[in-house]
Amino acid sequence: MTVHFIGAGPGAADLITLRGRDLIATSPVCLYAGSLVPEEIVAHAADDAHVVDTAPLHLDEIMKEMIDAEAKGLNVARVHSGDPSLYGAIGEQMRRLDELGIDYTITPGVPAFAAAAAALKTEFTLPDVSQTIILTRTSMKATAMPNNEDLKTLGKSGATLAIHLSVRNMRKVTSELIPFYGEDCPVAVVYRASWPDEIIIKGTLADIQQKVRAEKITRTALIIVGHVLEAKGYRDSALYHAEHVHVLRPKRKAAADE
Repeated sequence: MTVHFIGAGPGAADLITLRGRDLIATSPVCLYAGSLVPEEIVAHAADDAHVVDTAPLHLDEIMKEMIDAEAKGLNVARVHSGDPSLYGAIGEQMRRLDELGIDYTITPGVPAFAAAAAALKTEFTLPDVSQTIILTRTSMKATAMPNNEDLKTLGKSGATLAIHLSVRNMRKVTSELIPFYGEDCPVAVVYRASWPDEIIIKGTLADIQQKVRAEKITRTALIIVGHVLEAKGYRDSALYHAEHVHVLRPKRKAAADE
């Protein structure tokens, strides 16, 4: 028996991986985070599968479902939104499975920041603009941020920021980042990236808070901060430059030497 942690992707039902889809289809038990995983993904489960929405359950109740499945020798598809390694709360589940001696696997999923980049038609790593992406969040009612992971510290890098679980904390986000990025730094808030009701709000650190408030968005949104969002005139990357030599494209001899 194995518990398969599966990343369902950011929302669009066809952004789940083939491996994740097939594991859902072949597992007799399917536990899914119903608040963020679309029903179309869970629909891949067999008609006779035991399917449970874990949104209203606490950890002990979720673990009981896994333990009951283990007693019957039934594989479990444990479906999380996005990629389970990012704010997926799988760490405590794996720790308990380790204590119980129950085997598990992890199937990655498309993360929300990648879906946001696609929606914005933006590359987050542009030459001479930004080569670093920081995935982070701010502290509200949930887990506190560890030392030196606050926005004032991370903002010193000038890197592109993908800020999760913080759209209700826009005042704090903008006030702490303006000293490092400037009031005119572009910001995009992507609500429910890749879902049918996706909304993109663009602005600057100076006005994005008011724009988000006007749209009445209070959850399920990702904040992207960085100059890559409106970068122009950046140089081409070296990867495809005619003079760039690498193992798959070795230096060519001049025609006269051939």
